[in-house]
Amino acid sequence: MRTTPDVLASLTAELTAIRRDIHRHPETAFEEQRTAQIVAEKLESWGIEVHRGLATTGVVGTLKGKRPGQKTIGLRADMDALHLQEKNTFDHASVIPNKMHACGHDGHTTMLLGAARHLAAAPDFAGTVHFIFQPAEEGVGGARVMIEEGLFDRFNCDAVYGMHNMPGFPKGHFAIRSGPMLAASDSWDVIFKGTGGHGALPYRGTDPTFVAGQFIVAIQGIIGRNVPPTQAAVLSVGHIAAGSAGSPNVIPSDVVVAGTSRSFTPEVRDLLERRLGEVAAGIAQASGCEAQYKYVRRYPPLINSVEQTTLAVEAAALTVGRDKVEPNTPPVTGAEDFAFMLEKKPGAYIMIGNGGSEEGGCHNVHTPLYDFNDEILTTGAAYWVNLVQLELGDAKA
Repeated sequence: MRTTPDVLASLTAELTAIRRDIHRHPETAFEEQRTAQIVAEKLESWGIEVHRGLATTGVVGTLKGKRPGQKTIGLRADMDALHLQEKNTFDHASVIPNKMHACGHDGHTTMLLGAARHLAAAPDFAGTVHFIFQPAEEGVGGARVMIEEGLFDRFNCDAVYGMHNMPGFPKGHFAIRSGPMLAASDSWDVIFKGTGGHGALPYRGTDPTFVAGQFIVAIQGIIGRNVPPTQAAVLSVGHIAAGSAGSPNVIPSDVVVAGTSRSFTPEVRDLLERRLGEVAAGIAQASGCEAQYKYVRRYPPLINSVEQTTLAVEAAALTVGRDKVEPNTPPVTGAEDFAFMLEKKPGAYIMIGNGGSEEGGCHNVHTPLYDFNDEILTTGAAYWVNLVQLELGDAKA
Protein backbone atom coordinates (compact mmCIF):
# COMPACT_ATOMS: atom_id res chain seq x y z
CA MET A 1 0.00 0.00 0.00
CA ARG A 2 1.37 3.39 -1.02
CA THR A 3 1.62 6.15 1.61
CA THR A 4 1.70 9.77 0.45
CA PRO A 5 2.02 12.94 2.55
CA ASP A 6 -1.74 13.43 2.11
CA VAL A 7 -2.36 10.11 3.85
CA LEU A 8 -0.57 11.51 6.90
CA ALA A 9 -2.16 14.97 6.71
CA SER A 10 -4.05 14.35 9.96
CA LEU A 11 -0.69 14.26 11.77
CA THR A 12 0.45 17.67 10.52
CA ALA A 13 -0.57 19.74 13.55
CA GLU A 14 0.78 17.19 16.03
CA LEU A 15 4.12 16.80 14.26
CA THR A 16 4.53 20.54 13.83
CA ALA A 17 3.96 21.07 17.55
CA ILE A 18 6.52 18.39 18.44
CA ARG A 19 9.10 19.78 16.04
CA ARG A 20 8.72 23.35 17.25
CA ASP A 21 8.87 22.30 20.89
CA ILE A 22 12.15 20.47 20.27
CA HIS A 23 13.45 23.45 18.30
CA ARG A 24 12.60 25.79 21.16
CA HIS A 25 14.57 23.64 23.61
CA PRO A 26 17.79 22.60 21.81
CA GLU A 27 20.20 20.20 23.49
CA THR A 28 23.75 19.54 22.34
CA ALA A 29 25.78 16.32 22.17
CA PHE A 30 25.03 13.73 24.87
CA GLU A 31 22.83 16.24 26.72
CA GLU A 32 19.59 15.44 24.87
CA GLN A 33 17.74 14.40 28.04
CA ARG A 34 14.56 16.38 27.40
CA THR A 35 14.45 15.42 23.73
CA ALA A 36 15.01 11.75 24.56
CA GLN A 37 12.22 11.93 27.13
CA ILE A 38 9.81 13.33 24.54
CA VAL A 39 10.79 10.61 22.07
CA ALA A 40 10.48 7.79 24.61
CA GLU A 41 7.12 8.99 25.95
CA LYS A 42 5.66 9.34 22.47
CA LEU A 43 6.84 5.90 21.40
CA GLU A 44 5.51 4.28 24.57
CA SER A 45 2.16 6.04 24.20
CA TRP A 46 1.84 4.44 20.76
CA GLY A 47 2.59 0.96 22.11
CA ILE A 48 6.17 0.74 20.86
CA GLU A 49 8.75 -1.03 23.03
CA VAL A 50 11.34 1.52 24.20
CA HIS A 51 14.99 1.06 25.16
CA ARG A 52 16.99 3.95 26.62
CA GLY A 53 20.56 4.73 27.62
CA LEU A 54 22.70 3.78 24.62
CA ALA A 55 25.33 6.51 24.21
CA THR A 56 23.85 8.20 27.30
CA THR A 57 20.77 9.72 25.68
CA GLY A 58 20.04 7.42 22.76
CA VAL A 59 16.58 5.89 22.35
CA VAL A 60 15.60 2.80 20.36
CA GLY A 61 11.98 1.93 19.73
CA THR A 62 11.14 -1.59 18.54
CA LEU A 63 7.97 -2.39 16.62
CA LYS A 64 7.07 -5.86 15.39
CA GLY A 65 4.76 -6.29 12.44
CA LYS A 66 1.46 -8.11 12.84
CA ARG A 67 2.60 -10.70 10.33
CA PRO A 68 5.48 -13.10 11.11
CA GLY A 69 8.85 -12.36 9.58
CA GLN A 70 12.54 -12.62 10.43
CA LYS A 71 13.82 -9.52 8.65
CA THR A 72 14.75 -6.49 10.75
CA ILE A 73 15.58 -2.96 9.62
CA GLY A 74 16.76 0.16 11.42
CA LEU A 75 15.60 3.73 10.73
CA ARG A 76 17.84 6.39 12.25
CA ALA A 77 17.30 10.05 13.15
CA ASP A 78 19.74 12.37 14.96
CA MET A 79 18.56 14.52 17.89
CA ASP A 80 21.31 16.99 18.85
CA ALA A 81 21.61 20.74 18.33
CA LEU A 82 24.58 23.05 17.76
CA HIS A 83 26.44 25.60 19.86
CA LEU A 84 25.12 28.63 17.97
CA GLN A 85 23.11 31.72 18.92
CA GLU A 86 19.85 31.73 16.97
CA LYS A 87 18.87 34.98 15.21
CA ASN A 88 15.34 33.97 14.21
CA THR A 89 12.52 35.87 15.93
CA PHE A 90 9.57 33.51 15.43
CA ASP A 91 7.73 32.06 18.42
CA HIS A 92 9.54 28.73 18.38
CA ALA A 93 13.05 30.20 18.34
CA SER A 94 15.53 28.74 20.82
CA VAL A 95 15.10 29.80 24.44
CA ILE A 96 18.54 28.43 25.34
CA PRO A 97 21.38 30.95 24.87
CA ASN A 98 24.06 29.89 22.38
CA LYS A 99 22.28 26.66 21.47
CA MET A 100 20.21 26.14 18.35
CA HIS A 101 18.75 23.47 16.09
CA ALA A 102 20.64 24.80 13.08
CA CYS A 103 20.91 21.52 11.17
CA GLY A 104 17.34 20.27 11.26
CA HIS A 105 17.76 17.40 13.67
CA ASP A 106 14.53 18.55 15.33
CA GLY A 107 12.83 17.82 12.01
CA HIS A 108 14.64 14.53 11.50
CA THR A 109 13.51 13.35 14.93
CA THR A 110 9.93 14.44 14.28
CA MET A 111 9.67 12.82 10.85
CA LEU A 112 10.75 9.49 12.32
CA LEU A 113 8.27 9.91 15.18
CA GLY A 114 5.55 10.52 12.61
CA ALA A 115 6.41 7.30 10.83
CA ALA A 116 6.50 5.40 14.12
CA ARG A 117 3.06 6.73 15.06
CA HIS A 118 1.53 5.69 11.74
CA LEU A 119 3.17 2.27 11.64
CA ALA A 120 2.25 1.50 15.25
CA ALA A 121 -1.41 2.18 14.45
CA ALA A 122 -1.31 -0.19 11.46
CA PRO A 123 1.72 -2.53 11.63
CA ASP A 124 0.78 -4.34 8.44
CA PHE A 125 4.22 -5.74 7.69
CA ALA A 126 6.26 -8.87 8.38
CA GLY A 127 9.36 -8.40 10.51
CA THR A 128 10.71 -5.81 12.92
CA VAL A 129 11.54 -2.11 12.73
CA HIS A 130 13.99 -0.45 15.11
CA PHE A 131 13.53 3.33 15.34
CA ILE A 132 16.99 4.60 16.26
CA PHE A 133 17.13 8.08 17.81
CA GLN A 134 20.79 8.99 17.99
CA PRO A 135 22.52 11.65 20.09
CA ALA A 136 25.63 13.64 19.26
CA GLU A 137 25.92 13.60 15.49
CA GLU A 138 27.53 17.03 15.38
CA GLY A 139 31.28 16.42 15.38
CA VAL A 140 31.28 13.91 18.22
CA GLY A 141 30.28 10.67 16.53
CA GLY A 142 27.32 9.51 18.56
CA ALA A 143 26.65 6.79 15.98
CA ARG A 144 30.06 5.29 16.68
CA VAL A 145 29.40 5.41 20.43
CA MET A 146 26.03 3.68 20.03
CA ILE A 147 27.69 0.93 18.00
CA GLU A 148 30.49 0.54 20.54
CA GLU A 149 27.89 0.23 23.30
CA GLY A 150 26.15 -2.61 21.48
CA LEU A 151 23.53 -1.06 19.19
CA PHE A 152 23.65 -3.80 16.58
CA ASP A 153 24.37 -6.53 19.13
CA ARG A 154 21.15 -5.72 20.97
CA PHE A 155 19.12 -4.57 17.96
CA ASN A 156 20.33 -6.49 14.95
CA CYS A 157 19.47 -4.88 11.62
CA ASP A 158 19.61 -6.49 8.21
CA ALA A 159 19.71 -2.97 6.78
CA VAL A 160 19.82 0.54 8.21
CA TYR A 161 18.63 3.84 6.73
CA GLY A 162 19.12 7.55 7.40
CA MET A 163 17.77 10.85 6.07
CA HIS A 164 18.84 14.53 6.14
CA ASN A 165 17.21 17.73 4.99
CA MET A 166 18.79 19.80 2.19
CA PRO A 167 18.24 23.59 2.14
CA GLY A 168 18.01 25.09 -1.35
CA PHE A 169 16.76 21.81 -2.84
CA PRO A 170 13.08 21.82 -3.92
CA LYS A 171 10.71 21.23 -1.03
CA GLY A 172 9.83 17.58 -0.60
CA HIS A 173 12.05 16.33 -3.42
CA PHE A 174 14.58 13.57 -2.73
CA ALA A 175 18.21 13.05 -3.75
CA ILE A 176 20.43 10.01 -3.33
CA ARG A 177 23.18 8.07 -5.05
CA SER A 178 24.63 4.58 -4.81
CA GLY A 179 28.22 4.33 -3.59
CA PRO A 180 30.09 7.22 -1.96
CA MET A 181 27.61 9.98 -1.11
CA LEU A 182 29.32 11.93 1.68
CA ALA A 183 33.02 12.36 2.34
CA ALA A 184 35.34 11.07 5.01
CA SER A 185 36.15 13.90 7.40
CA ASP A 186 39.55 13.96 9.08
CA SER A 187 41.52 16.59 10.95
CA TRP A 188 45.25 17.23 11.04
CA ASP A 189 47.76 19.61 12.52
CA VAL A 190 51.44 20.39 12.10
CA ILE A 191 53.65 22.20 14.60
CA PHE A 192 56.64 23.73 12.84
CA LYS A 193 59.48 24.18 15.32
CA GLY A 194 62.52 26.30 14.56
CA THR A 195 64.64 29.14 15.86
CA GLY A 196 62.84 32.41 16.30
CA GLY A 197 64.35 35.79 16.93
CA HIS A 198 64.19 39.45 16.09
CA GLY A 199 62.12 40.37 13.06
CA ALA A 200 64.97 42.56 11.83
CA LEU A 201 67.41 39.64 11.84
CA PRO A 202 65.63 36.64 10.26
CA TYR A 203 68.88 35.21 8.88
CA ARG A 204 69.96 34.36 12.44
CA GLY A 205 67.11 31.86 12.83
CA THR A 206 65.08 29.40 10.79
CA ASP A 207 61.77 31.33 10.80
CA PRO A 208 59.03 28.67 11.11
CA THR A 209 56.43 31.21 9.95
CA PHE A 210 58.08 31.23 6.52
CA VAL A 211 58.11 27.43 6.55
CA ALA A 212 54.44 27.26 7.55
CA GLY A 213 53.53 29.61 4.71
CA GLN A 214 55.28 27.41 2.16
CA PHE A 215 53.48 24.38 3.57
CA ILE A 216 50.05 26.01 3.30
CA VAL A 217 50.63 26.75 -0.38
CA ALA A 218 52.31 23.42 -1.15
CA ILE A 219 49.56 21.15 0.15
CA GLN A 220 47.23 22.26 -2.65
CA GLY A 221 49.68 20.50 -4.93
CA ILE A 222 48.61 17.27 -3.25
CA ILE A 223 45.10 17.82 -4.63
CA GLY A 224 46.32 18.96 -8.04
CA ARG A 225 49.20 16.54 -8.59
CA ASN A 226 48.76 13.51 -6.32
CA VAL A 227 45.01 12.86 -6.26
CA PRO A 228 43.80 11.30 -9.54
CA PRO A 229 41.67 13.74 -11.54
CA THR A 230 38.79 11.27 -11.52
CA GLN A 231 38.68 11.43 -7.72
CA ALA A 232 37.54 14.27 -5.46
CA ALA A 233 39.32 15.52 -2.36
CA VAL A 234 39.65 18.67 -0.27
CA LEU A 235 42.43 20.03 1.94
CA SER A 236 41.63 23.21 3.85
CA VAL A 237 43.55 25.14 6.49
CA GLY A 238 41.27 26.42 9.23
CA HIS A 239 43.66 27.44 11.99
CA ILE A 240 47.06 29.15 12.21
CA ALA A 241 48.67 30.14 15.50
CA ALA A 242 52.02 31.88 15.92
CA GLY A 243 53.65 34.56 18.02
CA SER A 244 51.96 37.40 19.84
CA ALA A 245 49.86 40.22 18.40
CA GLY A 246 51.58 42.54 20.85
CA SER A 247 55.04 41.69 19.54
CA PRO A 248 54.91 41.72 15.73
CA ASN A 249 58.68 42.24 15.53
CA VAL A 250 59.36 38.87 17.15
CA ILE A 251 59.70 35.80 14.93
CA PRO A 252 58.17 32.91 16.91
CA SER A 253 59.90 29.59 17.39
CA ASP A 254 56.68 27.56 16.93
CA VAL A 255 53.87 27.82 14.38
CA VAL A 256 50.74 25.66 14.41
CA VAL A 257 48.84 24.94 11.20
CA ALA A 258 45.66 22.85 11.39
CA GLY A 259 42.92 21.90 8.99
CA THR A 260 40.52 19.36 7.57
CA SER A 261 40.73 16.80 4.79
CA ARG A 262 37.83 15.27 2.85
CA SER A 263 37.88 12.20 0.61
CA PHE A 264 35.53 9.57 -0.77
CA THR A 265 37.66 6.42 -0.98
CA PRO A 266 40.01 4.62 1.40
CA GLU A 267 42.84 4.94 -1.14
CA VAL A 268 42.61 8.74 -1.40
CA ARG A 269 42.17 9.02 2.36
CA ASP A 270 45.41 7.09 2.87
CA LEU A 271 47.16 9.23 0.25
CA LEU A 272 46.15 12.51 1.94
CA GLU A 273 47.34 11.32 5.33
CA ARG A 274 50.69 10.18 3.94
CA ARG A 275 51.39 13.14 1.68
CA LEU A 276 50.51 15.80 4.26
CA GLY A 277 53.16 14.33 6.54
CA GLU A 278 55.72 14.02 3.76
CA VAL A 279 55.23 17.60 2.56
CA ALA A 280 55.43 18.97 6.10
CA ALA A 281 58.61 17.03 6.87
CA GLY A 282 60.26 17.87 3.54
CA ILE A 283 59.63 21.61 3.70
CA ALA A 284 60.68 21.75 7.34
CA GLN A 285 63.91 19.85 6.68
CA ALA A 286 64.77 22.06 3.70
CA SER A 287 64.57 25.13 5.94
CA GLY A 288 66.23 23.74 9.04
CA CYS A 289 63.03 23.28 11.04
CA GLU A 290 61.22 20.32 12.56
CA ALA A 291 57.64 19.30 11.78
CA GLN A 292 55.49 17.50 14.35
CA TYR A 293 52.55 16.04 12.45
CA LYS A 294 49.30 14.49 13.67
CA TYR A 295 46.43 13.13 11.58
CA VAL A 296 43.12 12.08 13.17
CA ARG A 297 40.56 10.00 11.28
CA ARG A 298 37.13 11.19 12.38
CA TYR A 299 34.25 10.13 10.12
CA PRO A 300 34.61 7.53 7.33
CA PRO A 301 33.10 8.12 3.89
CA LEU A 302 29.37 7.45 3.76
CA ILE A 303 28.83 4.73 1.19
CA ASN A 304 25.33 3.69 0.16
CA SER A 305 24.73 0.04 -0.70
CA VAL A 306 23.35 -0.68 -4.17
CA GLU A 307 20.34 -2.78 -3.14
CA GLN A 308 19.27 -0.45 -0.32
CA THR A 309 19.72 2.64 -2.51
CA THR A 310 17.38 1.10 -5.07
CA LEU A 311 14.79 0.53 -2.35
CA ALA A 312 15.23 4.08 -1.07
CA VAL A 313 14.64 5.46 -4.58
CA GLU A 314 11.49 3.37 -4.88
CA ALA A 315 10.26 4.53 -1.45
CA ALA A 316 10.84 8.16 -2.42
CA ALA A 317 9.03 7.63 -5.73
CA LEU A 318 6.07 6.11 -3.90
CA THR A 319 6.03 9.15 -1.64
CA VAL A 320 6.26 12.06 -4.08
CA GLY A 321 6.44 10.64 -7.60
CA ARG A 322 9.42 9.57 -9.63
CA ASP A 323 9.84 13.00 -11.22
CA LYS A 324 10.73 14.44 -7.81
CA VAL A 325 13.50 11.94 -7.08
CA GLU A 326 17.13 12.44 -8.17
CA PRO A 327 18.67 8.93 -8.10
CA ASN A 328 22.22 9.91 -9.04
CA THR A 329 22.92 13.13 -7.17
CA PRO A 330 26.57 14.30 -7.06
CA PRO A 331 28.52 13.34 -3.93
CA VAL A 332 28.85 15.99 -1.22
CA THR A 333 32.05 16.85 0.67
CA GLY A 334 30.17 17.19 3.93
CA ALA A 335 30.39 14.32 6.42
CA GLU A 336 27.95 12.37 8.58
CA ASP A 337 28.52 9.89 11.38
CA PHE A 338 25.77 7.66 9.97
CA ALA A 339 28.73 6.42 7.91
CA PHE A 340 29.78 4.37 10.95
CA MET A 341 26.48 2.49 10.80
CA LEU A 342 26.92 1.88 7.08
CA GLU A 343 30.35 0.40 7.79
CA LYS A 344 28.61 -2.26 9.88
CA LYS A 345 25.38 -2.80 7.96
CA PRO A 346 24.14 -2.37 4.39
CA GLY A 347 21.91 0.64 3.99
CA ALA A 348 21.28 4.01 2.40
CA TYR A 349 21.19 7.69 3.31
CA ILE A 350 18.86 10.04 1.45
CA MET A 351 18.42 13.82 1.28
CA ILE A 352 15.03 15.54 1.41
CA GLY A 353 14.61 19.05 0.05
CA ASN A 354 13.96 21.75 2.66
CA GLY A 355 12.93 24.23 -0.05
CA GLY A 356 14.38 27.21 -1.86
CA SER A 357 14.00 30.91 -1.09
CA GLU A 358 10.40 31.03 -2.28
CA GLU A 359 9.58 27.96 -0.14
CA GLY A 360 11.01 29.21 3.15
CA GLY A 361 13.92 26.79 3.29
CA CYS A 362 16.86 28.60 1.76
CA HIS A 363 18.98 29.46 4.80
CA ASN A 364 21.80 26.96 4.96
CA VAL A 365 22.39 24.57 7.83
CA HIS A 366 24.78 25.69 10.57
CA THR A 367 23.71 29.32 10.18
CA PRO A 368 21.76 31.40 12.77
CA LEU A 369 18.74 31.99 10.49
CA TYR A 370 18.16 28.36 9.48
CA ASP A 371 14.89 26.62 10.27
CA PHE A 372 13.52 23.23 9.32
CA ASN A 373 10.55 23.45 6.95
CA ASP A 374 7.49 22.01 8.70
CA GLU A 375 5.81 21.46 5.33
CA ILE A 376 8.03 18.43 4.69
CA LEU A 377 7.34 16.67 8.01
CA THR A 378 4.63 14.41 6.57
CA THR A 379 6.68 13.90 3.40
CA GLY A 380 9.62 12.55 5.37
CA ALA A 381 7.35 10.45 7.57
CA ALA A 382 5.61 8.99 4.50
CA TYR A 383 8.99 8.12 2.99
CA TRP A 384 9.86 6.11 6.10
CA VAL A 385 6.52 4.30 6.00
CA ASN A 386 6.93 3.41 2.33
CA LEU A 387 10.47 2.18 2.97
CA VAL A 388 9.22 -0.14 5.71
CA GLN A 389 6.51 -1.45 3.39
CA LEU A 390 9.05 -2.08 0.63
CA GLU A 391 11.45 -3.85 2.97
CA LEU A 392 8.93 -5.75 5.07
CA GLY A 393 5.59 -5.45 3.29
CA ASP A 394 4.09 -5.32 -0.16
CA ALA A 395 4.35 -1.70 -1.34
CA LYS A 396 4.77 -1.21 -5.07
CA ALA A 397 5.83 1.86 -7.05
